[in-house]
Amino acid sequence: MFKLNAPADENQQHVFYLRVLILKHLSTPFVLSVVLAGLAALAPFAIDTYLPAFPTLEGALNGTPLQLQQSLTFYLLPYALMTLWHGAISDSIGRITTIKWGLGVFVLASIGCAFAPNVETLWFFRALQGLSGGAGNVVARAMVRDLFEGAQAQRVMATVQMLFGIAPAVAPIIGGLLLGIHWQAIFIFLALYASLSLWAAMRYLPETMPVAKRMPLSAKQVIKDYRIIFGDKEFNYVVFALGANFAGFFIYVLASPVFLVKHLGLGQHQFGYMFVPTVLGMILGSYFAKRVAGRYAKKKVVKVAYAWMAVMVLLNVIVCFVLPINPIYNILPIALFNVGMALAMPILSIAALDRHPKIRGTAASGQAFMQMLLSTVSAGLIVPLVWYAPSGLAIAMAIYLLVGWLAIRQSKIWQA
Repeated sequence: MFKLNAPADENQQHVFYLRVLILKHLSTPFVLSVVLAGLAALAPFAIDTYLPAFPTLEGALNGTPLQLQQSLTFYLLPYALMTLWHGAISDSIGRITTIKWGLGVFVLASIGCAFAPNVETLWFFRALQGLSGGAGNVVARAMVRDLFEGAQAQRVMATVQMLFGIAPAVAPIIGGLLLGIHWQAIFIFLALYASLSLWAAMRYLPETMPVAKRMPLSAKQVIKDYRIIFGDKEFNYVVFALGANFAGFFIYVLASPVFLVKHLGLGQHQFGYMFVPTVLGMILGSYFAKRVAGRYAKKKVVKVAYAWMAVMVLLNVIVCFVLPINPIYNILPIALFNVGMALAMPILSIAALDRHPKIRGTAASGQAFMQMLLSTVSAGLIVPLVWYAPSGLAIAMAIYLLVGWLAIRQSKIWQA
């Protein structure tokens, strides 16, 4: 069911409730889920769509493989840092206004990437994409919890995650097709996608942060809020586990130009060989998450998810050290790992947001920051160290799962 806090002023209440009534009839939970997922999916599209173009970009921009790899870091680091502000900004000026500013800047940055004459210019506009691209993801998480409660919130989050999961599969395929036109077409596509997402948000999403409930925006207040959030051990356990689970899979996304082309012998237009099955695993896990919401104890579901991921990680390591390199052998365990990751993700995400309901936007920022911080560390430090062979990536995935498990087993969800 919808859950909105009304403004205190009677005139504002009338307008607010009228808008909610209209939106209830025009926007079903599924429509809202699609729009929110579209906002959240902007981040993986910004990361994955241009991966097939790395070899082409090396020649077009006179760059090295390492310089192109670092263009991911130039996107991810500003993304991670700015996520600390997107939620606080949305708590202060409203969810929809934050989306407008964030996606508007992203559109301009994408056009800048399309016309970059060299690697350094690409780095600059990728950083600008990172600073703005997280607005949709952070605000979408907060709005799910603004609009829905209990098991329904868990189901909607799972739906958002399911649709969000399609992006990493579709993005490299789209990138490969657009590469047949020109590498610049990839960034023009990102600009068009962000524009469409912005239009859909303005058309279908209600403003879930009314004026009467908004918090003052100041560095002092933001620091105070983050001291509260990151001083909460339970919040830290949950978001670190959530981020570590995702990073275990994401290292393969970041390393895909080397993993798929160099180690597995696939071409620039065959990235779908990995992304389609891995995202199908994520979608299947999200479907299971919807089915078990409200039927089984969260503790039981999370433990089953971690047991499944542990088995898949072990299988992945064995395959890499025992069997010859083969796309089927080396990709299947990653896809199956995502089933468990997606099964646990909605429960962990909702649990983190529920820790601080009065500053939910800031809590969503903290959650996204932890996830992107681990992804940034992976892009800049871990991946270049472990992409020497599939076995190195498998070991890194296992370590991420281990540290995530060590965190979540300290939480109330695990011990309930």
